[in-house]
Amino acid sequence: MKMPPLVKRFSRWWVSIPMHNQPVHNEPASVLDPDTLHRTGAPSRGRFFFEIMLAFMMTRLPFISVPFKWLESYFHELSHGLASLLTGGSVSHIQLFPNGAGLCFTQGGWPVVIGFSGYFGAALWGYLIFILATWPKGIRVSFAFLGSAVVLTTLLWGRDLLTISILIFLAVLFLLPLKLNKNRFMSSGLRVMALMIMLNALASPTVLLGLNGQGDASMLASQTWVPAWIWVFIWLAISAWMIFMCWRRVDRAALKS
Repeated sequence: MKMPPLVKRFSRWWVSIPMHNQPVHNEPASVLDPDTLHRTGAPSRGRFFFEIMLAFMMTRLPFISVPFKWLESYFHELSHGLASLLTGGSVSHIQLFPNGAGLCFTQGGWPVVIGFSGYFGAALWGYLIFILATWPKGIRVSFAFLGSAVVLTTLLWGRDLLTISILIFLAVLFLLPLKLNKNRFMSSGLRVMALMIMLNALASPTVLLGLNGQGDASMLASQTWVPAWIWVFIWLAISAWMIFMCWRRVDRAALKS
């Protein structure tokens, strides 16, 4: 089936060393225990809860939350574009807006896959970035890869000044931490960013419940006859599952340590 020329995304409204002759006691790792992180590559359970609460608060703070809405919107639109390319379509350009909304202009491809991929892809990207953040030796490679991906997107699909400005900001957000000397802080920062992407991906689809005939859910409903609210709840379940999978990664690492 030939898809309509445009697929649009509408606005979305967050070790210590014992002394000689003293017994060694196994104590639980603290919330910010760097040794546990160094040994396993994943944070302790306590640190994970600290980071997810920090991510949640940052997605709710005025002004501070805005760049991270852009981050989730970027991965949303990038997923639309990649889905179009993978199903034989093409991408004209993407647009990002200050309020966290975005648009992806595509032609050809499979509309159901393209429409579904936005919210699904944002949650998946968040999970994959979290996994990258549990790879201590490759944390700098991870930041460089993500920053380079944003730069490439800017060159290929950025057209208007506002979108290019937002993409440059996101590229700096990924590339600037490379100047830090502490990989531990970089890993923690990247995990918090990944959790914010997933939390925003969890919250964003809910606004579609109040839109009639607009957004990805309505487009999928018109293509499949499946009601829009079912697509919204599928996306919510996927985002919640991705966050749970991050917890499973942390929990398994804690059991092995």
